[in-house]
Amino acid sequence: MEGVRQAQRDDSERCAAICMRAVNELDQMRGGTMFARRETGLVAKALSRPGGLDRLLSDPRRVVLVGTLDDVVIALAVGRVDDVGEVSVGVVDALYVEPEARGVGVGRELIETLTSSFLAHGCVGVDAAALPGDRSSKNFFEAAGFKARLITMYRPIG
Repeated sequence: MEGVRQAQRDDSERCAAICMRAVNELDQMRGGTMFARRETGLVAKALSRPGGLDRLLSDPRRVVLVGTLDDVVIALAVGRVDDVGEVSVGVVDALYVEPEARGVGVGRELIETLTSSFLAHGCVGVDAAALPGDRSSKNFFEAAGFKARLITMYRPIG
């Protein structure tokens, strides 16, 4: 049986392993290395260091969730509340489901739980990123009601 719950201190090693697997997967995608360093770098660094999960959990503007299948942690979601002028927006910093566990609904439950948390914090919307060419992520977010709000263009110069 699958489920979603708040991450706990005991999940630290498993969360770090899932995060590193996600970063390694990102490195294989167009724009993934820069994305892993810039957009998800803070979360990846935090989860890979001792006490990092504790720091994320103690931040009242952050939400850290794990997805489980038969009580085994197989997915991770990290979000934060971002103030944008006079409104707040929820930001999905990380959402990853182990490839072997995809397609059973854990990712959908994670994004719905994050969204509910953001709503409770007074957010007016949720931002999530998908890399160019990552059709499965784009399809996942669109199925959850997301639409493109911004396309970031990049040009290497060195």
